[in-house]
Amino acid sequence: MLADDGRLLDLGDLLDGGDLDGAFFASDGISRIRTAVAEGALPELDGDGLRIGAPIARPGKVVCIGLNYRDHAEESGAQVPAEPVVFMKASNTVVGPFDEVLIPRASTKTDWEIELAVIIGRTARYLESHEAALECVAGYAISNDVSEREFQLERGGQWDKGKSCETFNPLGPWLVTADEISDPQRLGLRLWVNGQPRQDGDTKNMIFEVAEIVRYLSWFMVLDPGDVVNTGTPAGVALGGLPYLREGDVMELEIDGLGRQRQTVGQA
Repeated sequence: MLADDGRLLDLGDLLDGGDLDGAFFASDGISRIRTAVAEGALPELDGDGLRIGAPIARPGKVVCIGLNYRDHAEESGAQVPAEPVVFMKASNTVVGPFDEVLIPRASTKTDWEIELAVIIGRTARYLESHEAALECVAGYAISNDVSEREFQLERGGQWDKGKSCETFNPLGPWLVTADEISDPQRLGLRLWVNGQPRQDGDTKNMIFEVAEIVRYLSWFMVLDPGDVVNTGTPAGVALGGLPYLREGDVMELEIDGLGRQRQTVGQA
């Protein structure tokens, strides 16, 4: 569905598989939506009782950038990186913005991370400039890069193990198209746990900006339409000395212009 001036519009006839996915973006789906809205061709939905899922259905890959805010690197006891730190999350971690987040079995260090997610809209391969990189961005969303720190840091040194547990990437509620965000480096990010403020940052403090992240990644892998790039988190995570998540906790997240998430924590 599409949120347009307070209305919810049904995109069903424009989505071959029923979801926004890589094929949708590769076929210039956003332009087709704009045309349909301008023509008044999309029926209005009653939002009562609707579940809001992730704005991207099962991305081909979720690529993540670690330690991309100086204050987070410092609280983690890590050096500020000279190049982007890259790792992957399993694509089936992606869930809706209001879905339950499950603490893995045997976990004692499940953590939160609010991040700006970049949704890739066209193939990015060996990009030469920041301008070319931004042309490959379809839009932006809120991402919660949930992490299990023991699995990540104490179980063999492989970050993916602490990042790829089920439900570990709530995404949404909206994909806000790139043209609606005048500057992705001027967005405030905030996260609360049980009503207590934990993270309060701004994308202007990224070490590597969105355009550089997309350009850089394109020299190591092909980014396909529908891929998701998580761009890093500011300070304020549990790893920095706060209590880790427990069953029954509630996380709330917001980024300027991108909406708000809320998840209750359960047990796997």
